[in-house]
Amino acid sequence: MDSFKKNLEQKSFDVEHALSMYANSFCTLPAEYIYDKEILKEYEDVIKRCHIYMIGYLSKAALIDIKQEQRKLKVEYNIAGETKIIELEMPDDYTLYFDDESGYYVKDKEGNKRLIPQEHMNSLLSKYLEFDVRYIGQAYGKDGSRNALDRLLKHETLQKIALSPKPDNTTLSLLLLEIEPNNKLITAMNPFAKNKDNDGLRIKAGLDKLFNTTEQERISLFEAALIRYFYPQFNKEFKDSFPSTNLKVLQDCYKKDFSAVFAEIFIDELPFKLRSEKVGVSHYHCAKHNLHIEKEREAFFYSDS
Repeated sequence: MDSFKKNLEQKSFDVEHALSMYANSFCTLPAEYIYDKEILKEYEDVIKRCHIYMIGYLSKAALIDIKQEQRKLKVEYNIAGETKIIELEMPDDYTLYFDDESGYYVKDKEGNKRLIPQEHMNSLLSKYLEFDVRYIGQAYGKDGSRNALDRLLKHETLQKIALSPKPDNTTLSLLLLEIEPNNKLITAMNPFAKNKDNDGLRIKAGLDKLFNTTEQERISLFEAALIRYFYPQFNKEFKDSFPSTNLKVLQDCYKKDFSAVFAEIFIDELPFKLRSEKVGVSHYHCAKHNLHIEKEREAFFYSDS
């Protein structure tokens, strides 16, 4: 505790802020689907709201067989070249059937036909599927109308990735993200810091940034923070330059003397785990970046060691 207090006493300000942005919905589809207007109609509503896109390689998953063993369904998949068995519990009176028209389904004792819930299967499959992030970008029109697919339809990098050798047992895929329109303000209060916010100006600056960050600025910050975090193979900008006082997108954060920015992907329904060549596989990711190099300004990422 003494070393922790000593660390707090070395910090510059008793009030430090971090701006946190996060994705709250998504759309994922094979890359070739962007040219099929009929298929895209199914995803139209969410696509219109998505301004961040990721291009990457998704593990291939193919259903091999489904068998019933008493009250369990054993679902066999080939995932990225390996066999995986997923087990589903069933009520006592359910029986598994298969026909060419419906595929696999179950019937209860009254003969009622029920399909195996795909959403539940997807959530179980997400433990095994990986999305390898190779490029991150954004699309944002002046009125916010331009969505990620508008940009991808004419995207040279997507074509470049499509023509590059891809890892075995993967498909080139897209993940489109909608960024929550409301920011989160994370504030650290340190009563032992050197400088006190007696006039409340630091609190006011934080609240001002919370309520007055534009959508375009929020999307640009989210994109830059994720690029620096995932360090994707085909990105160039922001990989080594974020954060920096020279970046236009960060000028207001520095003006209001923020300590850090976060970009979070915490979506329970995401049907795979994300990773990159630099970042390990995980269902949840939080790109955390200090805006200052001084140890005295590390309000959120430091230890007492």
